[in-house]
Amino acid sequence: MAFPTSLEDWIKASYVVFAFFSALFIGALKGLIVGPIAALILIIGNVGVILVLFPAHVAWTVYTILKTQIVDAALKVAILIALPALFGLWLGLGIAGSVLVAIGYGFFTPWVSTFEAFRHDNESKKFMHCVVDGTLGTIKGSCTVVRDFADICYHSYPSYLKERRECSDQCKTLRLIHVPGCVIVGIVGLIVEVPLFTAIAIVKSPYLLFKGWYRLLHDLISREGPFLETVCVPIAGLTIFVWPLVVIASILLAIFSSIFVGLYASIIVYQERSFRRGLAYIMAMVAEFDEYTNDWLYLREGTFFPKPQYRKKLVSQSSEFSTRGGNSVSGSRRNTTMEPPAMFMPNLAPSRSVRETIQEVKMVQIWGNMMRSCEIRGKELLDANVVTTADLYEWLRGKNVNEASIVGVGLPCYSLLQTLLFSIKANSNGVLLLDDFEITHFNRPKDKLLDWFFNPVMVLKEQIRVIKLVEGEVRYLEKVVLFGVNKQRFEAWDNGGLLIPDSLRAAQIEGISRRMIGMIRGVTKLPTYRRKFRQVVKELLTYSLEKDTSGKALVIHSMDRDVSEKSLVTRYLEKDHPSGRSSTRSIVSVPSDENV
Repeated sequence: MAFPTSLEDWIKASYVVFAFFSALFIGALKGLIVGPIAALILIIGNVGVILVLFPAHVAWTVYTILKTQIVDAALKVAILIALPALFGLWLGLGIAGSVLVAIGYGFFTPWVSTFEAFRHDNESKKFMHCVVDGTLGTIKGSCTVVRDFADICYHSYPSYLKERRECSDQCKTLRLIHVPGCVIVGIVGLIVEVPLFTAIAIVKSPYLLFKGWYRLLHDLISREGPFLETVCVPIAGLTIFVWPLVVIASILLAIFSSIFVGLYASIIVYQERSFRRGLAYIMAMVAEFDEYTNDWLYLREGTFFPKPQYRKKLVSQSSEFSTRGGNSVSGSRRNTTMEPPAMFMPNLAPSRSVRETIQEVKMVQIWGNMMRSCEIRGKELLDANVVTTADLYEWLRGKNVNEASIVGVGLPCYSLLQTLLFSIKANSNGVLLLDDFEITHFNRPKDKLLDWFFNPVMVLKEQIRVIKLVEGEVRYLEKVVLFGVNKQRFEAWDNGGLLIPDSLRAAQIEGISRRMIGMIRGVTKLPTYRRKFRQVVKELLTYSLEKDTSGKALVIHSMDRDVSEKSLVTRYLEKDHPSGRSSTRSIVSVPSDENV
C-alpha cells in the first residue's frame, strides 16, 4: 500500500485515524459504564446457578454412577474416588471462568459494538450507533448467557445422565488392581501437565505476540484480509490494539486445557490396562503440545521432548480429530487414536478478506433456519391433528420429558427428515434448508462443533439416498422418528406408512431413525438450543389456540355476547381436559419463562 499523496487520500486517512480513536474512546467509556452492570449480572447469575445446583449435581451424578449398567463395580469405585476432585475442579474452574467471562464480556462487548457501528451505510446514523450499540444489548446479552448456562446445568446435564442410566451398551470392566493406578496417574498427570503446559505457553507467548502483530501490520500495509475494505479498518485496528489480550487468553486456555489433558491419563490407564502406558501418555502429551504450538507459530518442526508410544494398537487418526484441519503433521501423530485437544492458538495464517468471510454461512443463520423449519412442520402436524395442544403444553411444563418425547425430540427429528428428503430430491450437494438456503462443505462455518453434527448429517443423507425409500417407507420412517417408542400414537397416525415385511429393509430404516434421534438428542444439549426451541413451541401453542378458537366461531355467535372469547376457549379445553379448571387456564395463557 502506497502512502497518501493526494489531498483526497490524506482526508481519507485522517478520517480513518479520527474514527478509530473516537470509537476507541467511546467504546472504552461505554465499557466502563455498562461493563460492571453486565459483569455483575453474569457473575451473580452463573455463580448462583453453580452453587444452587451443586448439591443436585452431586446427587444426580452419584445416583447415575450407582445405577448405570455400562460400568462394573470396580470402575464405579474408581469414578467415585475421583468424584470429589472432579467436583472441586468444577467449582473452582466454574466460578473462576464465570468471573473472567463476565469481565471480558461486560467490558469488550460494548467496545466491539462501537467499532461495528462503522459498518452501517448511513453516515448520519453511524455516530448514533456508536453511542447506542452495545449498551442495553450487552445487558440483555448477559441475561441470555445466564439463562443458557442455567439450561445446560438444569436440563442438558440431567438429560445426559439419564441417557447414561438407560444406556444398554456393553459393560465396561476394570480390575480392582487398576483402580489405584488410575488415581495415581491422574494425579501425576496434573502435577506434570499443568506446569509444563504453562511454561511452554509463557515461553512462546512473545513469539505469538510479535508474529501476530507482524501479520496484522502486514495485512494493514498491503490492504489484505480484514483491511481490504476501508469500512473495516477501525475494527481491524482494534484487533491490533487488543492482540496482547488475545495472547494472555491463549495462555489461560493452555492452563485450563492442561488440567483435562492430565486427567485423561487415568482413562489411558483404564483403556490400555497399563500403568506404564499412562505415564507414557503424560510425556507424549507434553511433546504433542510443544509440537502443536511450534506448527502454529511457524517455529522449528518437531519437538525435543520424548514422545513414547502409549497405545498398543496403531490406529490411523481420523481427520475429524486432527489438530490442523486434517493435515498430518508428523508420522508419530498418525499412530495415535483420538486425543484431547492441546490448546487454542490464534491463527497466524494469512487472513481472508471480509467479503470472503461474509459469504460463509453463520451459525446464527443455521439456528434460525432450523427453528423456522420446526415451526412450519409443527404447524402442519397441528393442522393434521398429529401433534396436539397437550403435547406442546406438557413440553413447556416439563412433563413427560424423555429422549423420545414427541415435541422435544420427535418434532426436530421430523423436521430434519423432511429437510434431508428435500435435499435429496433437489440433488443438493449439501443440506438445502428453507428459502433455497444451502449448506455445503465449502460455505459451512469453520467450526469444530458444527463438524460433529454436519458430517454425520451428510453421511445420513447419503444413506437415505442410497437405499431409495419408496413412498410407504418414507411415511413409515416419519412415524418412527416422530413418535419413537410411543406405540399408541404410532399406530393412531394413519399417514399411509406401511410395515416393512423385509427384515433387512426394516433394520436399515430403524437404524436411520436411531441415528437421527441420537443426533437430535445431542443438539438439544447445546447451550442456545432450548431457549430458541422454547420460543418455537410457544409460537406453536399460540397457533393451536388461535386455530381452536377460530374453529369455535360459530358457537361463539350462538351464545350470549357477554361471554368472552377466553372463557369459551377455556370451556372448550375443559371439555378435552376435564382434569380441572385451573389447568385449562394455564393452557390458555402460554407459560412464561418464570413459571417453568
